[in-house]
Amino acid sequence: MPHQISKKRLSRTDGHRRALLRNHATSFFKHERIETTTSKAKEVSKVVERLITTARRGDLHSRRLVAEYLLEPAVTKKLVDQIAPALADRNGGFTRIIKTRVRSGDAAELSLLELVR
Repeated sequence: MPHQISKKRLSRTDGHRRALLRNHATSFFKHERIETTTSKAKEVSKVVERLITTARRGDLHSRRLVAEYLLEPAVTKKLVDQIAPALADRNGGFTRIIKTRVRSGDAAELSLLELVR
């Protein structure tokens, strides 16, 4: 019986799951909203919340930690310079998940993950 499981495996290997979460997080900060399956949205939301919390400090070390995870330098700059200062007065809850529709091909439940402003 598995105990204390902190994240879903999403039917992927460790490296593939990490790459998926990094790609989704980068796309999320680039467009400030993405549509994906509900289970992926919940996992990406956890990653994004931690990245925003880290970026809110605004020092060089936090900028480098965020840049290490995200794939595009322009997205890192946008997160640290625009998004994080705008959310400085919030104590968490930076994202919102809205269930939108059921995908016709495989009947997967899709959700919209967006930034709360």
